[in-house]
Amino acid sequence: MKTSETASAPAAWDPERARAVIREHKELPGALLPVLHAVRDTFGYVAPEAVPLVAEELNLSRAEVHGVLTFYHLFRQSKPGRHEVWICRAEACQAMNGDGVAEHASQRLGTDFHGTSEDGRYSLEPVYCLGNCALAPAAMIDGRLHGRLDAARLDELIAELEENG
Repeated sequence: MKTSETASAPAAWDPERARAVIREHKELPGALLPVLHAVRDTFGYVAPEAVPLVAEELNLSRAEVHGVLTFYHLFRQSKPGRHEVWICRAEACQAMNGDGVAEHASQRLGTDFHGTSEDGRYSLEPVYCLGNCALAPAAMIDGRLHGRLDAARLDELIAELEENG
């Protein structure tokens, strides 16, 4: 997850750099998760081309790597948009019109969940609890938590992103 204050632009996919990142972390206990996190942190996602590299370096099957990669929602397999919008889908947020906020976000950003807008500006992801239930519905936008959302407030937050690039 990136934050506007600390995130640097992810590196372009490069298999040699990926192999170097994998080798830096492969001796850690339970290395698969740290390796996948490091690849994601370096490139902004875990490219499908990384699966055989990780499997080879860690002496695992591609199926094992793929299974872990697809189990955890934080490991996206496609390049994310410049801005990441996570909408809480947990029960408390749904009870407070989270479905309406999610539908509005999809229309406003021009993409469905797990997708990126055509212009590459926005990725939209579901997340199952941001721990902000008292201020439902909630979303996290570029690593910043927002509560008590409705369509108008979401539009304000997106407008701020557009003003700032």
